[in-house]
Amino acid sequence: MGNFLYLFAVVFVILWAIGYFAYSIGAIIHLLLILALISVLLRIIRGDKIIK
Repeated sequence: MGNFLYLFAVVFVILWAIGYFAYSIGAIIHLLLILALISVLLRIIRGDKIIK
C-alpha cells in the first residue's frame, strides 16, 4: 500500500507540472497537486518505508 501512495503522489506531481505549463487545464491540476501532497504527508506521518 505504501508503494502505491508514493506512486500516486509522483504521478500527480508530474501531472501538476504538465498542467502548470499547459495553463488550459486550470484548477483540476492544482487539485491533483493537493491530493499528491496529502498522499506524501500521510506516508511521512505513518512512517511507511519503501520496500525493496
